[in-house]
Amino acid sequence: MYEERASRVRGAVAWTRAAAPPGTTGRVLPDGCMDLLLWNGELVVAGPDTRAHPAVERRGLPVYGLRLPPGAGPEVFGAPAWQLRDQRVPLDALWPAAAVRTLGERIDRAADPLAELESAAAVRLAGRYGTAGGRRDAALLETVVARLRGGAGVAPTARYVNLSERQLYRRCRDAFGYGPKTLARVLRMQRALRMAASGVPLAETALRTGYADQAHLSREVRALAGVPPAELVRGWG
Repeated sequence: MYEERASRVRGAVAWTRAAAPPGTTGRVLPDGCMDLLLWNGELVVAGPDTRAHPAVERRGLPVYGLRLPPGAGPEVFGAPAWQLRDQRVPLDALWPAAAVRTLGERIDRAADPLAELESAAAVRLAGRYGTAGGRRDAALLETVVARLRGGAGVAPTARYVNLSERQLYRRCRDAFGYGPKTLARVLRMQRALRMAASGVPLAETALRTGYADQAHLSREVRALAGVPPAELVRGWG
């Protein structure tokens, strides 16, 4: 069973998944985000994915996660997003060992492990939203995500935020792990899958989310997720 809620960390989602038997496999889809996880009893960072990531349960434990909004991960983890692309990295590879050990001890004592993950991320993000420069940078990235999610092209998005396309690419690569074209593909796929899961037929979903037709939607989903959209929609959520 999977459950999620809005996090007290701005723009983030706190989620948990019930324990599954060891050996259980799953498919994590690209979503433009990075996660701080307590997975298999270990603190792990999930980098931004460009393709479906296979997940294997080793210990049969619940999974707790904080899904950070696009662009926030580098502030929390202290590394540009492209360095973590398509990877799962132990948190102590990015944070000082003492800080990770302290967080692990707090989680062991906590009634709500998610609250401890949120607190740790909130401390790291305090600087981002606590200065004028940090707020401007966060607002720029949020604008980029909103425009790409809404179907705007890369060149119009760059003009809108007063950057050249090359500058936009560099900002996106550091913040999201890949350039704006890939981010737009990922966000469009997520929007299409949510729409199809709500009951909209795939052909209509394709047209409403900017694909040329249903075949185009299917090719894009297969390229990013590895399986046809109908299979993902059946298991959505």
